[in-house]
Amino acid sequence: MKLLSIRLCNFRQFYGKTPEIFLAHRERNTTIIHGNNGSGKTTILNAFTWVLYEKFSAAFASVDKLVNKRAIAEVAPGEPVECWVEIGFEHDSKKYKAKRLCRAYKGDTIGIEHSKSELYLQVAGDDGCWLLPQQHPDDIIGRILPASLHQYFFFDGERIEQIFRDDKKSEIAEATKDLLGLKVLDRSIEHLKNAKRTLEEELAAIGDTETRNLLREKENTEQRSEALSKRQSEIDKELENQNDLKREISGLLLKLGGAEELQQLRDRLEAEAVSIRSQLQQTKNVRNRVISTRGYTVFLLEITAGFRVIVNDLRSKGELPTGIKRTFVKELLERERCICGTELTNGSHPHALVQEWMERSGTPDVEETAIRMESQINEIDQQATEFWQEVDQQQEKINKDRIELSRIETQLDDIKKKLLTYPDENISNLQKRLDGIEERIRELILEKGANKQKIETLKTEIEAKAKQIAKYRMKEDKQAIAQRRITATQDAIERLTEVRTGLDQQFRLQLEKRVQEIFSQISFTPYIPNLSEKYELTLLDVVSGELAPVAASTGENQILSLSFIGGIIDRVREWSQKNALMGPDSSTLPVVMDSPFGSLDEIYRRQIAKTIPKLANQLVVLVTKTQWRGEVAQEMATHIGKEYVLSYNSPKPNCEVDVIELGSEFYPLVRQSSSEFEYTEIIEVRRDG
Repeated sequence: MKLLSIRLCNFRQFYGKTPEIFLAHRERNTTIIHGNNGSGKTTILNAFTWVLYEKFSAAFASVDKLVNKRAIAEVAPGEPVECWVEIGFEHDSKKYKAKRLCRAYKGDTIGIEHSKSELYLQVAGDDGCWLLPQQHPDDIIGRILPASLHQYFFFDGERIEQIFRDDKKSEIAEATKDLLGLKVLDRSIEHLKNAKRTLEEELAAIGDTETRNLLREKENTEQRSEALSKRQSEIDKELENQNDLKREISGLLLKLGGAEELQQLRDRLEAEAVSIRSQLQQTKNVRNRVISTRGYTVFLLEITAGFRVIVNDLRSKGELPTGIKRTFVKELLERERCICGTELTNGSHPHALVQEWMERSGTPDVEETAIRMESQINEIDQQATEFWQEVDQQQEKINKDRIELSRIETQLDDIKKKLLTYPDENISNLQKRLDGIEERIRELILEKGANKQKIETLKTEIEAKAKQIAKYRMKEDKQAIAQRRITATQDAIERLTEVRTGLDQQFRLQLEKRVQEIFSQISFTPYIPNLSEKYELTLLDVVSGELAPVAASTGENQILSLSFIGGIIDRVREWSQKNALMGPDSSTLPVVMDSPFGSLDEIYRRQIAKTIPKLANQLVVLVTKTQWRGEVAQEMATHIGKEYVLSYNSPKPNCEVDVIELGSEFYPLVRQSSSEFEYTEIIEVRRDG
């Protein structure tokens, strides 16, 4: 998708029809839109998402009041006021115009009524005429850039880290399936499962009693497994709701006088507890890995000791000499002269003495093998010693973490008791509600764990039943054919599942690597981004040779989120070109970002300004005057293709005007309104040259 233009009419601050904003692409791929807070930057960001997906960012308030106030005030009661946004874009060599429209009606007595929005889409024909497409507009836009992905391409930079809230991680995983085209594979697998059920029903109809019984048992087991899986999804949703309630109540406690310090301490302790639990699990994994890969060495110590006894006994008997070689003695006997000069005539006493050495000396192969095995034995003994040292070290870490976790839990219990017995009933009641929520969360987690075990057991039973059915000898040709079809369908399911898992893992590892590269380019910290199998993004640091979670700052979380978005765009673009999967054509991807620099310091601002124009094929950045200062303007100057200013007209008497200097011209950011209403005008910047 390549964005071409956007135009607004009576949409929030924008009164009447605005000039068309043309968006940059090709070499100078960046469009900069300047504006003060409240002038309409966030409105423009949400204009894109409203047209395409009818969605809004978290910072966009009063989403049910989109129509410009002045436009409503100027019409007679009962007359409609149109509010619309139109976007031009290009995809797969076709040009589109998407327009979403809603209306407001001013009543005589009951205020303002708003209609539902309507989406219109046109596509340019080869003759230049604009035509209505045969498919539904939502379906066309969804195929070009799915709604589940919009948060990666249209986002508020100051709140970018919210993408990775706990309640958003499942959305990230689902959106990534869209990126990979894995949902197509998911649907294929589901269709095959349905086909398999149909075939099994046919087999049951024509099969004998034993076959029908086996199929019935298998079907019942599958239904129980599906019911448990459905319950797991319900538990996940309820856990999200309970965690949301927990955060809400914790926020209320932060606002109540007297509880603020206790709640702040509890938030900090809970964050530490999460970090320690994660570190504890990682340490356990390291310990378990050491035991599984090197634990066998401790069981070889008795064998290595026995080997040494055997070798030493051979040496003491002279059967394994270390100073004289059999080949050397053989040469002396052949020359019939000892190294001392004595003749070694066959049958003489000196000859007999040297001959004894010939018999006592071992073969070179035996001795070399013994020496090599001794070296390996010494290595095994050393590995066993190192194994115990490593296990003791990891166990010591585990014990320390457990002690620290116990200390934190004790402190948390003390805070809970203080809040429960607090004189202010509002505080104590909130804590009681919080206790109930935490108890419910514990119950849900326990139920989820039990269900997981049951699902695994049922899965084993289903596989066993399927093998029984497959091995059962069919008596009729129809049964045999039906069974072969079932077997082929199951084989297809397993192969597609294997392909899906492999693609998912491959993409995730490539994405993680790219996120790490982008993060290291921007951040001066040594931290390493980690992307789990569930697409949970965390920062790790090397502590005593081990990776441990980091309590990232707001700035680091913003950079981490931006790195993830950049990684998503980069990997999807490359993945699409190389693998040509059945997902959206993502070879050209736009990014529209509001206030991407937030409150970052100078170093991070410069690095981000240098990096973001390279992340996407097309970039639209909405910035304030202070965010555009110095280093940002310098780094992005060579990438700018289009530039606009949002001039806010304030109805406030004697308002303080503001301007911004761009090139050699001054442009108004804030000026006095010509009416009693506020509104924003769009001015194109024309730099010298």
